[in-house]
Amino acid sequence: MRKKLLALATVGLLATATMTACDDSDQSSDAGSGSGNSGAGSGKARVGVILPDTKSSQRWKTDDPKFLKASLDAAGIPSDIQNAQGDRANFIKIGEEMINTGVKVLIIANLDSDSAKAVIDKAKEKKVPVIDYDRLTLNGGADYYVSFDNEQVGKLQAYGLIDCLKKRNVKNPVIAELNGSRSDNNATLFKNGYDQLLQPKYDSAEYTQGPDQYVPDWDADEAGRIFTQMLEQQPKIAGVLAANDGLGGAAIEVLRKKKLNGKVPVTGQDATVQGLQNILTGDQCLTVYKAIEPEAEAAGKLAAQLFKGEKPAVSEQLKDPESGAYVPFVKLQPNAITIDKVKDVVASGFVTKKELCTGKYAALCEENGVGVTPKPNKSSDDNN
Repeated sequence: MRKKLLALATVGLLATATMTACDDSDQSSDAGSGSGNSGAGSGKARVGVILPDTKSSQRWKTDDPKFLKASLDAAGIPSDIQNAQGDRANFIKIGEEMINTGVKVLIIANLDSDSAKAVIDKAKEKKVPVIDYDRLTLNGGADYYVSFDNEQVGKLQAYGLIDCLKKRNVKNPVIAELNGSRSDNNATLFKNGYDQLLQPKYDSAEYTQGPDQYVPDWDADEAGRIFTQMLEQQPKIAGVLAANDGLGGAAIEVLRKKKLNGKVPVTGQDATVQGLQNILTGDQCLTVYKAIEPEAEAAGKLAAQLFKGEKPAVSEQLKDPESGAYVPFVKLQPNAITIDKVKDVVASGFVTKKELCTGKYAALCEENGVGVTPKPNKSSDDNN
């Protein structure tokens, strides 16, 4: 099936490559892709970046392009940053075009392992090093991997949900799990993390294991439909382990329609504006903040070294669960954000007070000290 998929994608790409050149430029611009399509097709030596979509999280549209470009600009390295817009065939096409037009290093955040591996295989043929960014390409053979401790992300979500249920004094709560996309290895790692804490509670009957489902492509609309069905199947759901803010927000919208929002704790991830606002209203229990700027800086530093022909020194390795190969791994640590720490996300500059504290959220921001001039405490920030 995998071979058929890639064969079809290749045929489609050959047939449409010349027809879609203008569309690629438009997509790159729409994605907030920083350097856009500059350098593409020119044969100019540069670092190519392929991001997955602009729908599953705001980070891929605004944050990662901005910070990756800034990191590479600081090193004096030209960049070509494009977004596949959720299209696996387009992901492959962008990768092939970059490799064929002079990219010296590739940074990719995959849509799935099949399409990403097709790009990595092509890069290997041309001796172009590849950095897996945020998501590991299973059996892909990337040269480096830059991401967060993703099992720890899941553990932080579970710790937060358990704490919220404890504060509400809920007895034997039914827990629903809205997992990320099966095609994203991170979703598996998040689930491994939160199930390490939740499964013992299911086994001891302290908690009841409720509906448990993956959401294709992290699609929030689909998550809403899935969670609606979950509630119909199990109306007594008392907690929702949602793998990111988009999925959590979808669950909260369903709960609002049933006037259950604020009564059923929901988790999230990515510290999006929506997620932080849902925390301020009490509808969401917590989010997990993965500081994207340091992640982008780490990937940019690696890429700059590879671009210059240097061999980066990376101390950690991660075992690819499919191939068994070890990939040099730059690992960053995530932070749990509860209502008392929303102000820290704003103070970091990741989200602005202006975009967060609008309308009805203004009073909630003031109540929780959001946007108040912070007193610098570097050691405290480092230990969060």
